[in-house]
Formats: sequence, structure tokens, C-alpha cells
Amino acid sequence: MAASRVVHVTSADDGVAAHELRDGIARIQAELEVTPEFPAEVMAAAEAAVAAPRLPDLDRTDIPLVTIDPPSSMDLDQAMHIVRDPDNADGYVVYYAIADLAAFISPGDPIDEEAHKRGMTLYGADQKVPLHPTTISEGAASLLPDQVSPALLWTIKVDETGEGTDVTVERARVRSTAKLSYEGVQQAIDDGSADEPLLLLKEVGELRLTREAARGGVSLPLPEQQVTVEGEQWRLEFRAQIPTEQWNAQISLLTGMAAASLMVYGRVGLLRTLPPADPRDVQRLHRTARALGIDWPAEMLYPDFVRSLDPTKPAHAAMVTACTRLLRGSGYVGFVGEVPDQPEHSALASEYAHVTAPLRRLGDRYAGEICLALCAGEEVPGWVLDRLHDLPSTLQRADQLSHRYEGAIIDLVEAGVLRPRVGERFDGVVVEVDDKDDKRGTITVHDPAVEAPVVAAGALPLGNEVSATLTSADPLKRSVTFTLDV
Repeated sequence: MAASRVVHVTSADDGVAAHELRDGIARIQAELEVTPEFPAEVMAAAEAAVAAPRLPDLDRTDIPLVTIDPPSSMDLDQAMHIVRDPDNADGYVVYYAIADLAAFISPGDPIDEEAHKRGMTLYGADQKVPLHPTTISEGAASLLPDQVSPALLWTIKVDETGEGTDVTVERARVRSTAKLSYEGVQQAIDDGSADEPLLLLKEVGELRLTREAARGGVSLPLPEQQVTVEGEQWRLEFRAQIPTEQWNAQISLLTGMAAASLMVYGRVGLLRTLPPADPRDVQRLHRTARALGIDWPAEMLYPDFVRSLDPTKPAHAAMVTACTRLLRGSGYVGFVGEVPDQPEHSALASEYAHVTAPLRRLGDRYAGEICLALCAGEEVPGWVLDRLHDLPSTLQRADQLSHRYEGAIIDLVEAGVLRPRVGERFDGVVVEVDDKDDKRGTITVHDPAVEAPVVAAGALPLGNEVSATLTSADPLKRSVTFTLDV
């Protein structure tokens, strides 16, 4: 399981490079025909919805929930609170509140139809293209602190091994008591000032990571790519995930697996799936590891190799990013009656559903409604079933667009970073050769750790260490090319 490959801008003055970055992102948005702006009728519907939300009757503002996100985030989908299980001294109860858009969106209204066109929020650099108007996604529906918000409240019991044993979900009014950051939570845990719910986050998170390893699953600790643009200079660095981010992700995965179990048992649902990895892609990753100087013994299984990586090291961070190749076959499947032949997400070694980010992903709203109905013993709403057949293709198109958007921004940034080094020689390994032209392929270079096209006068030596010259790096075209030295 991996997060998106988002590039974050850590510093940007008003110099040439900053203008190039902003102009480059504007061109990408124009090329892909995406925009952060919404049609007038959607904005009008959003304003009306925010003025008159449909709040649930159940009041659970007594639960001292907190959100844990990057400091700049305003679209807060999740808030949590973890306690010891009063019925099992060695177990836990996880309260996980997920933003409930049903308070603001009606099936078929302008906001709903626009969301189906977009599919998901697109992130990249210092801009985003939101799924919903920000009056909803960063305001009334966001689980901002000290704000009474509508939510789907998941209550999940977890035993002493980290296994989920019972789950319920219901609509409720909730209130987050604090907007916390990953770094702040990590510091509090490390210096001993954290309160018990945060300490229990660490306990449950580590138990879940152990269970993940035992069942043969793996979550990619995907590093952020951080770009600094000052004057005419671009600099690219990796920021590794800290433990709090991984523990937090495990709570989301716990909820997604609980949701999938409800759906499979109830024989209706929307699953996130991934077929087993293609052995050729795994072999390609072996070559990438060699390119980056990372030892990967032949007898070591892929999940164990990923867990051996240290994303604080630039080469290892690049390796984790390269491992996202094995996630490219992921998709969605909707079903009523018969459970799909291949219901699992192979990277997680489990059935899984997206339910924890409805402000940012269209499908989560549908999956949440299904789980609500199943827990209440009610029929799944007709508007959900009506679109369940077509929804996977809608979500798949949005996924593909997201990858194109993120990829284009990464190409833009890498071209900007490498532009001053055109003409220099770099060491690397040929990790892929074009099936139709063996003189063209892909090289992974050591420093900076990037993957780019390479050409040669003769056949490229697949898997071999080589020296190549950077022959072009053009931010305007978002292209980088190396030529193999003779």
C-alpha cells in the first residue's frame, strides 16, 4: 500500500525558478483539462448546503477525538481516539470518525455530478485540484477542531495481537478537540509528554505492522519529494516518513479491512483490489536496487526487502518510490450478490476497501454508505446500487489521471533540478529496455536518485552498471534524457 507521490514545495521565493514551477503546473492542468475552479452552479449548491446541513441525531461530541495531519492540511477526513477495551484489559477500542458528506450532498445534485466528473482530489507541489468545493472539503465537512461535524463513527475493537474483532459504524455528530501534526505527536511520544490515546496509537500501530508482516503484506513508507526553488535554482530532496505516519496509516488500513469484511460477509460492496505482482516487475526492481547500490539477496522476499529499507537514506527513498510499480495494477470492483473471484489487495495480503477519505476520493462516500446499511441491517440505498456497476471505471479513470498529474509534476521538478548539470556524466544501471527498440530504455542514476530515459548507439545492456551523459533537461518539455557513454 502506498501514498501518493506528492511533491511538496518547502520554500519558494519570487524568482525565476518559482515562476517556472507555477507556470509549469498551470500548463499541466491545462493539458490534462483539470482546474481548481468549480462551475457557478456547483459553488451555489455548495453555499446552500453549508448553510443548511443535515446533521445526524446521535451526539458523540463526548469522545475527545483528534486529527493528525500535515500542518497545512485543511481537508481533514479522519479523527481518532483510542482507549483500553473495558471488556478486555489487553485489548483496545478505536473510535475513528470519518467526514460524512451526506450532510451536504444529495444524489444527483450539482456537487455530486461534478464529483463524479473529477473522481478525486489531485495533489502536486503547492497546488491542488479539489474533488469538492473548499467551502465543504476544507470548511463545513472537514473535521476541524472545535467544530461540530457530521461523521461516520467507526468503533473497532482490537485484541492484544492487533487483530480487529468487532466493528460498528453509525452516523453521529462529533467534535475534534485538536488538530495535531505528525511531527508534534512524534515529539510528544518520544519525550514522554503524550497522553494515553497517543501512546495507544503507537501500541496499536506497532501491533498492526507486526500482523501485516506475519500475513505477508507490506505498506510502502513512501517518502515525500520536497522541492526548494530559489532564484534560478531547483533543489530536490526526500523526506522519509516518521513512525507516527505509519501508525496513523495502520488505523486507516484497519478500518478499510474491517469495511471489506463487512462487505464480503454482506455480499455487496466496493473493494480496492490488486492482483499478485508480475515476476518481471519484481526482477526490474532487483535491477533498480542494484542501480542504487542496495543489497537485495535473491532469497529475500519482496515484503521483507521493503521492510529492510531505510527511507531516511536518499537511495533507499528512491527504492521505495520505485516499488510503487508493483501497485500499478490496482483497481476497484463493485459487486452485489457474488463476491469477486479475486477480492484481495495483494500488497496488503487482505481484502480491503477505501472508506477513510471521502473528502478526497469519490468512492469512499459510496463504500461508507454500504457499511452503514450493513451494520444497521438495512437495505443499501438505491442511489448507491444504481451506480455501483459503473463506479469502478469512474474511479479507475480518476486514478489514472492522478498518476498522470503527479508524474507530470515530478518530471517538471526533476528536469528543473537537473538542468544545470547537462553535459555531466552519471553512474547508474539500465533497469528497462524498450521491447520495440533495444537502443532505448530507462536508467536509474545514483545521485540524484532519479529514473529517466536513456539512449545508446547499440543495444542497451539490461541490468548492467553504466556511465551516461545527461544530454538534455528541459522543464518546459518536462523531459530528461541520458545518452550511454561509449
